[in-house]
Amino acid sequence: MSIHPTAVVHPSARLDPSVEVGPGAVIGPETIIGAGCLIGPHCVVEHATLGHSNRLIAGCYVGTPPQDLKYAGEPTRLIMGDRNTVREGVTLSRGTTATRETRIGSGCLFMALSHVAHDCRVGDGLIMANASGLAGHVHVGDNVIISTMIGIHQFVRIGRLAMISAGAMVNKDIPPFCMAQGDRARLRGLNAIGLRRAGFSATAIRALKNAYIELFRPGLRLEDAVARLRAAAPTPEVAELLDFIAAGTRGILRPRSGAANAEDES
Repeated sequence: MSIHPTAVVHPSARLDPSVEVGPGAVIGPETIIGAGCLIGPHCVVEHATLGHSNRLIAGCYVGTPPQDLKYAGEPTRLIMGDRNTVREGVTLSRGTTATRETRIGSGCLFMALSHVAHDCRVGDGLIMANASGLAGHVHVGDNVIISTMIGIHQFVRIGRLAMISAGAMVNKDIPPFCMAQGDRARLRGLNAIGLRRAGFSATAIRALKNAYIELFRPGLRLEDAVARLRAAAPTPEVAELLDFIAAGTRGILRPRSGAANAEDES
């Protein structure tokens, strides 16, 4: 174990012998840090469990108290998977009594000044660019891309392989496999490039495009479109899209008025 002499490690913290802790870092109480982790200079980690091979570059805050006026110091946690990279000035808050924990998956990149608030659920492979933020209780699926300077409203869900363009303000759910853009954000078609990079077949992408066009066809109620697509023996990917929509309570983002052609943005 390599701990810089200016670092502070709480007696209750448990660090794997392979962990490196840089100058001025603070490892607070009730912290567990797994093998191969790097805790860079001036990072603060507390009330958190980190898996293996995570890299906290410098000056980030992981598991610190939630920015919630109702929080009164109750025992809560942040739980992080493996192989995540957390850059300068990132803040990842622990949970509140609502769920007791904030959860982050594996293989994520949190760029400088990004923020994940209390009680969020973040999947694997998230790329979150500079100065973007998730408000409390947001759920993010696997392999999502959140570009720079984006704000995500409380309790919003973002489906897997979605992509959000820079500067968007998101106040409703974003279905899986879709792109969103603008203030307030609107759907802009499928994330077709992301789907191809993820290994989706041409047949699967075509089925999703057809489903997207049907879901947002002008003059057709969303509930009726979902029922029609379910009756047509959907592919697994289309079924995932329909299940996501059916499970929502905030409502979902829609395309701009009259724009339901998934081909235009892919």
